[in-house]
Amino acid sequence: MKKQPQPANSGNELTKSPEEPPSRQEKPAFPIVGIGASAGGLEALEQFLVHVPENSGMAFVIVQHLDPTHKGVLPELLQHTTGMEVFQVVDRMRVKTNCVYVIPPNKDMSMLRGVLHLFEPTAPRGLRLPIDFFLRSLAEDWQELSIGVILSGMGSDGTMGLRAIKEKAGLTLVQEPASARFDSMPMSAIDAGLADIIAPAEELPGKIFAYLRHLLIIGKPERPLEEKDQSALEKVLILLRDRTGHDFSMYKKNTVYRRIERRMGIHQIDRIAAYVRYLQENSQEVELLFKELLIGVTSFFRDPAAWEQLQGVALPAILAGRPAGCVLRAWSAGCSTGEEAYSLAIAFKEVMEPVNPAGKFTLQIFATDLDPDAIDKARQGLYPANIAADISPERLHRFFIKEENGYRVGKEIREMVTFATQNVIMDPPFTKLDILICRNLLIYLTPELQKKLMPLFHYSLNPGGVLFLGSAETAGTFAELFAPLNIKSRLFLRRESVSPCEPLAFPVSFAPAQQGFSKEQPMLKPSDLQSLADQVLLQHFTPPAVLVNDKGDILYISGKTGRYLEPAAGKANWNIFAMAREGLRLDLSSAFQKAIRQKKAITAKGLKVGTNGSTQTIDLTVQAIEEPEALRGMVMVVFNDVATLRGKKPSFNPGLAANVRVLELEQELQHCREELQTTREEMQSSQEELRSTNEELQSANEELITSREEMQSMNEELQTVNAEQQSKMDELSRVNDDMRNLLNSTEIITVFLDKELHIRRFTTGVDKIFKLIPGDVGRPLSDIVSDLLYSRITEDAREVLRTLAFSEKQITATDGRWFSVRIMPYRTMEDVIDGVVITFADITVAKTLEAELREEVSVLRAKSSK
Repeated sequence: MKKQPQPANSGNELTKSPEEPPSRQEKPAFPIVGIGASAGGLEALEQFLVHVPENSGMAFVIVQHLDPTHKGVLPELLQHTTGMEVFQVVDRMRVKTNCVYVIPPNKDMSMLRGVLHLFEPTAPRGLRLPIDFFLRSLAEDWQELSIGVILSGMGSDGTMGLRAIKEKAGLTLVQEPASARFDSMPMSAIDAGLADIIAPAEELPGKIFAYLRHLLIIGKPERPLEEKDQSALEKVLILLRDRTGHDFSMYKKNTVYRRIERRMGIHQIDRIAAYVRYLQENSQEVELLFKELLIGVTSFFRDPAAWEQLQGVALPAILAGRPAGCVLRAWSAGCSTGEEAYSLAIAFKEVMEPVNPAGKFTLQIFATDLDPDAIDKARQGLYPANIAADISPERLHRFFIKEENGYRVGKEIREMVTFATQNVIMDPPFTKLDILICRNLLIYLTPELQKKLMPLFHYSLNPGGVLFLGSAETAGTFAELFAPLNIKSRLFLRRESVSPCEPLAFPVSFAPAQQGFSKEQPMLKPSDLQSLADQVLLQHFTPPAVLVNDKGDILYISGKTGRYLEPAAGKANWNIFAMAREGLRLDLSSAFQKAIRQKKAITAKGLKVGTNGSTQTIDLTVQAIEEPEALRGMVMVVFNDVATLRGKKPSFNPGLAANVRVLELEQELQHCREELQTTREEMQSSQEELRSTNEELQSANEELITSREEMQSMNEELQTVNAEQQSKMDELSRVNDDMRNLLNSTEIITVFLDKELHIRRFTTGVDKIFKLIPGDVGRPLSDIVSDLLYSRITEDAREVLRTLAFSEKQITATDGRWFSVRIMPYRTMEDVIDGVVITFADITVAKTLEAELREEVSVLRAKSSK
């Protein structure tokens, strides 16, 4: 037996000297294997260590369930099995390669920078979880160089520790349950989906060496990602997207590649191109890689100080800012197996007790994750017994129900949470939230994706809402969106006065808005057009007129318009502005535009129109048509001749004619100036109206976008609730089927009564005793005719309800049959008495045999007396 190291002040070389604090030591670059086993796992430990060479290049730390009252002899036993040095750990012992370290009895052990630290156990005997405690610290300290091994043992200790190692890209191995003396610990890890390799204990060391050789992590630094086969990496992502429907291209490349390397090492594949082929040929490996990328560490009340701040500061602040009786909404994004969502529900319940009377506030929690298997486990709400390491005994007693395989979340907490599968990158977010928990998810995403998600989180939160991030995450680059409520605890408050930023990049699965469509005017037949135009003319006008569209194209002519319109030279053009005669075109255009804008009749009087060398004075009326519906949008142009005074024809005077002509030109110029000024003012007014209209349209468009996003978010919530309800209905259906088959298989007639002794349910075969039909559900038992000679059955049932003590009697029937009638209280899952259960077991055969035996005994006695 090798000499054991002494405490720190003994000067032993394996122990840290006081002058050299552990926090300043560099971490050795060799793997550390943490091995968990129960006290009955000595055989498995020996089988494991005997296959480890003396110069393995690794260190082995054994954590075993030991009797705290007995001296530890495991180091001496194992020293006969291996050529490596075996030490029983003392406080502050540094781990070295090619050595084995064994935890001493009645101690908990942790690791910091390669140094082992011992703690006095705080949990009572039977509730300690030393394997989980050490493996978690090993994962945090050694990261991807940590290796966890679970051997034979009882309980579930070690499962949480393997999850922590797997999250840090370490390796997890489990002894094959069939080869283990006690299979509870291996089965717990396997059922949780945390075992990378499952094999007998003697084969596990070879699996570890093969894995490390193919990962090249012993003595060989990792090559930069740029030197790796980018094309093959992208092909892996394409295969994942095609098989699972999820795109991991926005995840950090180094993280994704590290996970892929783990899978390659497990299968002893050297090149990523070969792994691509392996993925193509094995669809199951795609699913395993998908699970690998989704592994995340979670636990109840992880980072307790942060949860204390949430309970002590954030939740009271939210409650103070909300009206009494309102429903608070929370979203746990990336909830994994549900521990954080249930932690929030428990924290809310505890805060509500001193702050407000029960019933004033309620909390609705939406919990989502990409992994459907994790969501299924979260919905079940059943967790292993080792959650006692994270939850106080008071919380366990109040909010959990102890079962054979662990603890189940209580009904009041379970009903607060709705679980659903969701991709936070691709699917619509939940909105109008008061609390948003997204812990340890952003660290795996690229900065570009984080820049899209953080504004989305801001949009999802109500004013005064709280964002709860992980210990390694921050909202520092989004100071305009979130203010730190407690920067150490990663609690952030949604800001209201934010500076203008880029439009939100909503997930691509948001359904695009329906494109607008222009409603074209129906085409009218020429006969209908003429009839409708004639009606308008008869109602309002009698002079010559022209019906045009909003562009001035002539659709219909009424009366003789040759004095006002003439075809233009060149290609035929039936536009009224092209056909207008001299002196009419300018005023016609001005009146036409006014009529279109103002939607009323515009009249221009005293217009001089040239007609075949002479002039004609006319009044022009332009009317935009609103009625009937078929002519809406069209324009009627009406020409009215102005009569000239009859009298003696004046003699021609050239000077007077010239003056008149000059006066007419000046008047026309002045008219043109006035028209131009009016046109300018109208154009300016139109521009202002257009700007105002554009602003209104932009505002309306933003409101429509917001409404669309809210509708899509509500649709996502409805789908989530539907999925939750469907899951509950499926589970309820399975339970009903199981109960019906169980009751039928026992051939024991059972009747369930409520507290008023009304029939709630009964099993098949009850018609042998009672005249019951399905329609009798809800009727009092006393109203039902029975074949039993048992008139006090109702009184006995009431007595059972009063005393809660069961009653059992043997009762005969009218036809000679015998039944054992047992009356018991009906207890709900909350341990509430809600009626009675009456069972009827047919004991006619037994009674017959009993009578026959009595008769034979009587005969024998009579004979013996003679």
